[in-house]
Amino acid sequence: MARHFLGLYLLIVLTLAAVSWSQDKLLQAYGMEDTGDERSQALTLYAVESELKGLPQQQWRQFLAGLSAKSGGNIELFAASDIAGRETLEKLRRGGIAYMQAAAGESWALIELDAEHVLALKSVEAEPQRGLLEWTLTLLFYAAIALVLMIWIWPLTRDLRALEKAAARYGDKNWVFDADIKPRSQIHALADTFRKMAARIDGLIASHKDMSNAVSHEIKTPLSRMQFEIELAQQAEDVSQVKNSLKNIKADIAAINDLVTATLNYAILERADMSLNVGTHNFTALIPAIAEFVGRDARPDIRMCAEVRGDAGEVACDVHLFETVLKNLLYNAARYAAHEVRVTFDARDGFNRLWVDDDGPGIPENDRQRVFESFVQLEHQGGKKTGFGLGLAIVKRAIEWHGGTVSISQSPLGGARIAAAWPAVGRPATVR
Repeated sequence: MARHFLGLYLLIVLTLAAVSWSQDKLLQAYGMEDTGDERSQALTLYAVESELKGLPQQQWRQFLAGLSAKSGGNIELFAASDIAGRETLEKLRRGGIAYMQAAAGESWALIELDAEHVLALKSVEAEPQRGLLEWTLTLLFYAAIALVLMIWIWPLTRDLRALEKAAARYGDKNWVFDADIKPRSQIHALADTFRKMAARIDGLIASHKDMSNAVSHEIKTPLSRMQFEIELAQQAEDVSQVKNSLKNIKADIAAINDLVTATLNYAILERADMSLNVGTHNFTALIPAIAEFVGRDARPDIRMCAEVRGDAGEVACDVHLFETVLKNLLYNAARYAAHEVRVTFDARDGFNRLWVDDDGPGIPENDRQRVFESFVQLEHQGGKKTGFGLGLAIVKRAIEWHGGTVSISQSPLGGARIAAAWPAVGRPATVR
């Protein structure tokens, strides 16, 4: 926006310069500069000087008084010591005519009579009256400035009107931001920001719809099982059957609690006002510790390796979010791996890079973007459903809050490779 205002400022300056130059040329062409008064004053002074030099010095003041009375002019005799100004005095000594201005439009034309006396012709300038040409040029001057401003502002007002209508249509639940703002427009950046905001709102609405549908569906199954177990407990004839029903109910409650926890974690990452608690942490010790914990907790039968490279002693991140990211990736890899899971971290060239590889079946190429959406689960080999489809969605949003990206490719181990990268320093990028 500052660039556009600077452009307008330069445009006004150039317009003022061009119009002023044209006005001066027109005034000169029509002879607005009148030098007749100066010529008549000079002739009068030279004539009076000639007369005075033919008279004795004692009669000069009497002669000037009579001349002023007859002509109606104002001719005075000054002492040379009364005249100030170095340039004025030098001009008088050279025999030239000097001019002095005073307040209220008074001026004097001066000529030196001798070393002690100066002849002065006083004149009072009348209030200048503007003619038709001057008024016309003045009006054209301001009209040209107004025209330039209108030409500059009109595309701006047109685009602002289009932006306002598009925002109003979007606000009426049209959910399509269709403002046609050209890249050369002065508000293109503003329109692009509105467009990204609309896309973000549309994505949030879709995400919340998916979340509501998925949560209601996920909760419905354990609730049905709990109702069934309650019926069994009510019809049970011994304590062991009641205990078994309570055990199953407790497991269903734990499943619902896990779902709610995962949903809340994802919802927090979807909030626009979320702020990161960024600090520096030693990934050389942190990553192997997390990998060892997940290896013991998830599947003790698989081999989980961790390798840390580069300058990983002081990595800037929100450690709570990163721990969530790494655990979700490792649990997800352990779920599908056959024998091995490998996590690699590398910090160099201003970027942090994380890879998690497994030797499982991998992820089909057409599903590699879809799995990052909320509540999306791919079919497991055994047909048994595990998790809620939020792990990779949480990973994606957490890395985006750090200004990074996440992608999936084929792993050297034969399964899936999930790669995350984010800047090592600097402010996190805005999530889009």
